[in-house]
Amino acid sequence: MTLTDRAPRTVTLQAPEGPATGAAQQALDRAVATLLASQDAAGWWQGELETNVTMDAEDVMMRRFLGVLTDEQLQSSARWIRSQQRADGSWANFRGGPPDPSTTAEAYVVLRLAGDLPSDAHLRRARDVVREHGGLGRTRVFTRIWLALFGICSWDDLPALPPELIHLPPWVPLNVYDFACWARQTIVPLTVLSALRPQRDLGIAVPELWAPGRELPHDTTSTGWARAFIALDSLLHRYERRAPKALRARALQRCCDWIVERQEADGSWGGIQPPWVYSLMALHAMGFPLDHPVMARGLAGWDRFTVREQGDDGPVRRIEACQSPVWDTALALVALGDAGLGPSHPAMRAGAEWLLGEEIAVRGDWAVRRPGLAPGGWAFEFDNDGYPDIDDTAEVVLALRAAGRAGSGAVRRGVDWVVGMQCRDGGWAAFDADNTRELAYQLPFCDFGAVIDPPSADVTAHVVEMLAKVGEAQSTPAQRGVRWLLAAQEPDGSWFGRWGANHVYGTGAVVPALVAAGLARDAAPVQRAVRWLVAHQNADGGWGEDLRSYQDPTWVGRGASTASQTAWALLALHAAGAAGAAPAQRGVRWLVRQQRPDGTWDEPQFTGTGFPGDFYINYHLYRQVFPVSALARCLKDRPWDPT
Repeated sequence: MTLTDRAPRTVTLQAPEGPATGAAQQALDRAVATLLASQDAAGWWQGELETNVTMDAEDVMMRRFLGVLTDEQLQSSARWIRSQQRADGSWANFRGGPPDPSTTAEAYVVLRLAGDLPSDAHLRRARDVVREHGGLGRTRVFTRIWLALFGICSWDDLPALPPELIHLPPWVPLNVYDFACWARQTIVPLTVLSALRPQRDLGIAVPELWAPGRELPHDTTSTGWARAFIALDSLLHRYERRAPKALRARALQRCCDWIVERQEADGSWGGIQPPWVYSLMALHAMGFPLDHPVMARGLAGWDRFTVREQGDDGPVRRIEACQSPVWDTALALVALGDAGLGPSHPAMRAGAEWLLGEEIAVRGDWAVRRPGLAPGGWAFEFDNDGYPDIDDTAEVVLALRAAGRAGSGAVRRGVDWVVGMQCRDGGWAAFDADNTRELAYQLPFCDFGAVIDPPSADVTAHVVEMLAKVGEAQSTPAQRGVRWLLAAQEPDGSWFGRWGANHVYGTGAVVPALVAAGLARDAAPVQRAVRWLVAHQNADGGWGEDLRSYQDPTWVGRGASTASQTAWALLALHAAGAAGAAPAQRGVRWLVRQQRPDGTWDEPQFTGTGFPGDFYINYHLYRQVFPVSALARCLKDRPWDPT
């Protein structure tokens, strides 16, 4: 399909009547004031990244493993975990989601450690949830690894993870660089733990969580590659018992060196929870004392990811799986630029200067696939020089453009780096190029979350929009990206959202990108997307999509209205030239009516995606930055009355 293709008809939307009264402008002004007030003195913005209680349970278990858990930490974490339990006894992976037996099992274990009794009503309900889903033997591999660290599960019943994997060269299938950056940083320390099989005393036993007759999770119905890898796992288990000592020692040392080489300046690994906690435990199992500089930096940095508050029953603490200051700052600057703040505004200047200081000038794992590419770009976190990402870099370039810094050398280096990271098929992934070996999903330990990093519609759209805004819409990389997006459109007219929930996010990203790149507003793909959005608008005027849509197609485009998802839909309608039509007016009206007096919006729903189907995020700043952009853009086109 070419940029000049047209639909046989366009969508006819009724325009509203009546003069503007300024209600939408007032809502925008309040939201802008609130956003400005939340900027740090150093120039950055950062909203909390809320996740589920696995972060808190695993923090407690890691501290217990390392011998640094205090009673105050245990009890304050337990208070938070109890507060998140639902009436049926379960814990879920997102607000309103289905019971997750693995998350429930991890929460149960920590509450037992905190002194709660199996006979307590809330633990009886939790126990029943775990057992109804098959007991501990049917929990995910990562949960059983945690339990094996304390002797609750057997290492023999877990998939083999030989550390010799580290010696496979990058051209051999299933080498560590065949996995996404977040997965490889987790797998390498897990191979150390799997080989050493350390076991610490938890001080409790939980036999009540086993379901008799359902102890083993093996799938005897597997066929093809899955069955072959089950057989391979059996062979690897036999190898584990006979691994040559010299070879094993070299592999463990290489894994240890690999881990240490990738520690970030703030003590983290990748700036995210899974590789961080596993790396600390693996190094400790290898003999690193707690006062070793690597361990000390890791534990000190981890404290920065701890949120402490006063709860109803006393202090509570919860863990952020990650922090997103670069992403949040870029989105805030784009939103404020949409709202009319110019480059001379102090907030714009401060934000731009901070972002320029966060440019990454060193090579990371991405260079394994792109050895000749010069470094550039930005990461998601405060300190993550090893893993810049394409999505953040595209958004930062747009933010610096809004702040009047489009001509800086950092922007040029960022654009060049992003272009160099384009995949063979024309799309862009988040962290790596051509990280698409789906064979990785057949490995027995890959039963939770995404383990590869293929191109996605939302990241590709952000890059295409960025290239268009810097004057490169007709460049070969941009046009290849456009063709990728057109080919990726779903039959219903939407786009899948890899990093946000879900088709509303994907469609909200792609339509503005295609129009910015030159696709006509009345072109068939744009009109199909508009029809999909209009068809999935809620009766209250907003948009929402439940995270269950990643696994159940009946939820696609369906869910309670949220501020961020309503804004995504409005951004697409605005780009398609429909900002003045009735559906967009109803969407703006929803935002105006749902705004709190302080200029914010409530959004308990999780609208960010970590691993589709498994791990989700509530970005607390999404409910602010995206409505600002949506209201500002719609008001510029059509200042109508939304009351």
